[in-house]
Amino acid sequence: MSAPSSSTPPKIFDRERIAAHLSRRNAADDFVATLVVEDLADRLMPITRRFERALVMGPDAAALPSGGRSAEGEFAFERRATILPGQDADLVDPENLELPRADYDLIVSLLDLQVVNDVPGYLSRIHQHLAPDGLFIAAVFGGASLSELREAWLQADAATSGGAFARVAPFIDVRDGGGLLQRAGFALPVADLENHIVRYSDPLALMREIKKLGASNPLAEQPARMTMPGVLAAALEAYGRIASDPDGRVRATMQIVWLSGWAPHESQQKPLKPGSAQVSLKTVLGSKA
Repeated sequence: MSAPSSSTPPKIFDRERIAAHLSRRNAADDFVATLVVEDLADRLMPITRRFERALVMGPDAAALPSGGRSAEGEFAFERRATILPGQDADLVDPENLELPRADYDLIVSLLDLQVVNDVPGYLSRIHQHLAPDGLFIAAVFGGASLSELREAWLQADAATSGGAFARVAPFIDVRDGGGLLQRAGFALPVADLENHIVRYSDPLALMREIKKLGASNPLAEQPARMTMPGVLAAALEAYGRIASDPDGRVRATMQIVWLSGWAPHESQQKPLKPGSAQVSLKTVLGSKA
């Protein structure tokens, strides 16, 4: 048997495990998906473009919007699920993305990018399915999401076993977003961040909600043994030290990174060539220059 190619991305996420988690959740209670869909609607509204071939992808078909509205009017989404399909949303594989068209004028990815093993490859394949001047928008959990929980588990594992296990998935840093889009060939890349603080009665309530939302540990590599009661108790205690408020409740950080980029087109704004400015900086700033 030949050795695997060095260019093959490592398997970080177990999508079968994610599917099992999502299948047990109640989509109607998913406040995170609701928040992201509402934010997407606000972001589409000011765009002066009529979208006639729009597609939206995400883990669960039940959480995907059926349509949107830009400044030019309403439009329908073709829906594709990347983990749990629905009656009108076929399953697609983001690791080997194949879509029915190569001329979409809008592709949206909602909360799936953070569990894709080959992010650069995924973005490149999306780019290949866009028409020239087509728009790509993605919402993804940001790097500081659940940072309190990650630190609490690290402290608990260090205190009880002298080691550390990955119990919270890594997330994309907003500072890397624009670079990932550029690497995939997108023009005019933009990455911005929205921070949300969610409060819970105690750390265990947060852990229960993560499980209820189907967002439990998605990593392919899991601790070899079940979490012992002593480790859990240490994690709960550490979380209280890290993120408790005076009223006894605890904080949890949720970051949503929004990425957007356009398939290149000759009509798009181009940066000026060096030395082509008509007014010097010295003229604008006067004696301060």
